[in-house]
Amino acid sequence: MYNRKIEDRIRAAFDLNKVVVLLGARRVGKTTLVKKIINDSPNSRYINCELLENSELLQTTSSEKLFSFIGSYKYVVFDEAQSIPNIGNVLKIIHDTFPDIKIIATGSSELSLKQESGEPLTGRSRFFTMTPFSFSELVENEDLLFASSKLDNILRFGTYPDVYNKHEEYAIEELDNIASNYLYKDVLQFERLKKPEILYNLLKLLAFQIGSEVSLNELSNKLNVHVNTVKRYIELLESSFVIFGLSALSNNPKNEIGKNKKYYFYDCGIRNSIIRNFNPLTFRNDIGHLWENYFISEMHKKNYNSGKLVNSYFWRNYQKKEIDYIEEYGGELKLFECKYSPSRKVKIPTDFKNNYTDYEFNVVSTDNYWKFLE
Repeated sequence: MYNRKIEDRIRAAFDLNKVVVLLGARRVGKTTLVKKIINDSPNSRYINCELLENSELLQTTSSEKLFSFIGSYKYVVFDEAQSIPNIGNVLKIIHDTFPDIKIIATGSSELSLKQESGEPLTGRSRFFTMTPFSFSELVENEDLLFASSKLDNILRFGTYPDVYNKHEEYAIEELDNIASNYLYKDVLQFERLKKPEILYNLLKLLAFQIGSEVSLNELSNKLNVHVNTVKRYIELLESSFVIFGLSALSNNPKNEIGKNKKYYFYDCGIRNSIIRNFNPLTFRNDIGHLWENYFISEMHKKNYNSGKLVNSYFWRNYQKKEIDYIEEYGGELKLFECKYSPSRKVKIPTDFKNNYTDYEFNVVSTDNYWKFLE
């Protein structure tokens, strides 16, 4: 069992008497982590909210009925809590009526769980996001040399706990299983989508466009659906932690792209499964985009694990000069240009230098990427 960076922050939230809400895609290790936390206490209970008998018993706001169900435990876990209608009020009642009980609620759909729990838990909760293994977690549990030696495999198969460091055939089978049976489960179940094939085709289009700006109108035409449907499906995929978007940084609208977004996958293995390409890196023509996806997703993981709130962007002008990734924090900009090959020479675009100050520029290659991810 690998130690997860987010564990210490979760334990600290208990000291503040907060309901812990742990979000993240299915199969990233949420259940394993919460069971580890409560196993340290003999007086704990784990509740799988997807089981029908538990779901029916928890659809009540009676404090007496809730107490008869959860008992006088110190820790109670509500796993996949978005399965319970009105879960926010249920957790609020337990928190307010039984303040000695430490509550953890997990969910694989940010949109569903926040809609259900957001307002009732205002001031009572702390939200955390869990991802597949981050590079810093691999280094902490192994060492830098071993984790770095696995980089090619990570770019091909990703870092889902059940996939990382496994044999190639098993990794591919497991990724296909996750992508087909788990990845879209919440979207399909809670949004009652009538045409799931549109969702899959949308993901496939996005997978081929990582590192490029995405036109919603173009996606709409290719999928033969209304542009609002495309927007909605992308929102659902983001809320289920399959993809995330980057907006463009712009303070000079006449010469800088400002409207379009780029989309990346939280895990390279999932992306490769969707496009059915697990080929070794030497036989691929998308290694540059794959490297960009990997580094930017790792920066997101790093910020999630540390609780650091940053603004994330890309930059591009109409002359097609660009910067892959930018973080804004404390009034300063950190720029990252992703180049898989260490020999590639990169310069800051002149238009960027003319319009921005207080920035730090970094070229990220296989020679130095680990310095930014620890």
